[in-house]
Amino acid sequence: MNDPIVDDVRRVRDAHAARFNYDLDAIFRDIKEQERKSGRKFVSFNAATTAVIQSLTQPGPEPSTPPVAISPDAPLTRER
Repeated sequence: MNDPIVDDVRRVRDAHAARFNYDLDAIFRDIKEQERKSGRKFVSFNAATTAVIQSLTQPGPEPSTPPVAISPDAPLTRER
């Protein structure tokens, strides 16, 4: 299914990338320069925010013991 808005965004993005020969560093520098010139306030992550995100995405302790059935007819329970 074609979405004209998505198609337009992709066309503009491709034209912008082509101006910089698809060099990601040059594209990034241009975007940052456009941000600076706009005078708008842009959000960036500081070290504290990054640390919180990393702590939330790193593996934690092993999951608790899975349910255990004593007999086929017994209800499932968790060890405590």
